[in-house]
Amino acid sequence: MSSTTKTKKTRGSSRARRTREEPRPPDLTDRMTIRERPSGPALLQQTWDKLLFMHWQVPVEALRPLIPPCLSIDTYHGAAWVGVTPFTIRDSRPSFVPPLPWLSAFHEVNVRTYVHLNGVPGVWFFSLDASSRVAVMAARTFFHLPYHTADITLEDEARRVHVRSTRRDDLPVELSATWNPYPEAHHAELGSLEFFWVERYCLYSAFENTLYRARIFHQPWPLRDVSLANYTTSLFEPLGLTVEQDKAKLLAGGPVDAEIWPVQEVATF
Repeated sequence: MSSTTKTKKTRGSSRARRTREEPRPPDLTDRMTIRERPSGPALLQQTWDKLLFMHWQVPVEALRPLIPPCLSIDTYHGAAWVGVTPFTIRDSRPSFVPPLPWLSAFHEVNVRTYVHLNGVPGVWFFSLDASSRVAVMAARTFFHLPYHTADITLEDEARRVHVRSTRRDDLPVELSATWNPYPEAHHAELGSLEFFWVERYCLYSAFENTLYRARIFHQPWPLRDVSLANYTTSLFEPLGLTVEQDKAKLLAGGPVDAEIWPVQEVATF
């Protein structure tokens, strides 16, 4: 074998390694394609309402140790984001049964960031607190998600929404927030930061060094601007993350009728 041939093969191997180490980030086509409804029956149906999307910009390097190595952190113009999202769920049920009044309605608070795998953008949840023990057990079992049982109240009076959440198990982290959604609704513009935050149609989770993905379908979010009356949380403390509390970017969302498909194994690490 000639030295020239060896050089070409070495260069080719280097390019292959770079391709594996630097996955292609999702483009607008990827972000639109993932919005299409998957084939086959969904596992769950839920209605999501009275959401408060709270987002903070954070350094990519602060998130990297918290994310499985096979996932890439999704960024908007180079910036990574974390979010806290309280909301209420109703009519939650397996797709093949009607909703049960004592099981189908509960509240949730999740802590999230945004990731992608091979160009498929999605959500990575650091934690999810729910007021339903049944929902917590089911999500842990069937979706491998880090759910915790919490005492959560959500009140909506005269267009003012107040939520308070205290985790029952593990660390007693809390959230308290009061906000006023403006009445005029809009949809996120394609390619905007709002679109990057909210138009997410799959979730990633992990269990025993295996990465899973579950598809989600709903119509585009109806969004509203927000006036925040007060807010405190300790939800970032278990992660070792710090955010500038007064720098939160805010949106209200909902309602949307969501369908959720079973998880599929997509990678190991």
